[in-house]
Amino acid sequence: MPMRQDCKQFESRTYANGETVRKCNLDLAPEAPWNCPENCPSFEPRMADVNWKHGTLVTPPTPEEPEGEGIAELLDAAEDIVNAAGPAILAEVRAEQAAARPEQQGRGIGGFMNRLRRRKS
Repeated sequence: MPMRQDCKQFESRTYANGETVRKCNLDLAPEAPWNCPENCPSFEPRMADVNWKHGTLVTPPTPEEPEGEGIAELLDAAEDIVNAAGPAILAEVRAEQAAARPEQQGRGIGGFMNRLRRRKS
């Protein structure tokens, strides 16, 4: 079954460079962006509030589904690679921030408050 654009959990976002992300917010569509599970237990139709202004849901056409089997497994493996890289990237960013802190001491509101505390004691 193709992705259900009328589902509350469906999200599509197009970026400035033209790339489009089509996904299930609950990560229940292992073959996204091409297919939703046939009888998804979390399917909920989109609802609207009374005072909303409604536009059109304009999503670019779904890309062609690749030929072959094991697509969901391939996408899961790619997601695992990205998730595994996350902690190393976060540690690198934190190390860069820690190295930059001595240069920034005495600047901003934190530096002002530290100087004020030293004056009182």
